[in-house]
Amino acid sequence: MEQPISEFKTKRGLDRIISACRNTWDGFAWAWRSEAAFRQEICVMAVAVVVALALPLSGFQKLALIAVLVQVLVVELINSAIEAVVDRISLERHPLSKVAKDMGSGAVALTLLIAVATWAVVLYNRFF
Repeated sequence: MEQPISEFKTKRGLDRIISACRNTWDGFAWAWRSEAAFRQEICVMAVAVVVALALPLSGFQKLALIAVLVQVLVVELINSAIEAVVDRISLERHPLSKVAKDMGSGAVALTLLIAVATWAVVLYNRFF
């Protein structure tokens, strides 16, 4: 038996790429407008990327410092997506909704810890 296909999956070739880029931009714009944490992380990242590029570090070290910051944004976007889906299903308070949102928040927290640890190790090894 043939499975139904979402109308969003029917585009091919250049139309698919253009649509994917538009959807990506819409996601970033929504996160910027709606998520204070995302805006704060973007601001921190903007400053930190300039600092990372200005420091006398190897290319790999600079990449590592920037990559962990991008990773924070990726997990923040996933967390925001989880929250949006939970809210789409129901705005009622439910224990499983809380679990989903708390786990997403925990993922962001762990990613922030990885970023801080990476920056600490790279800077400590370079300057001390």
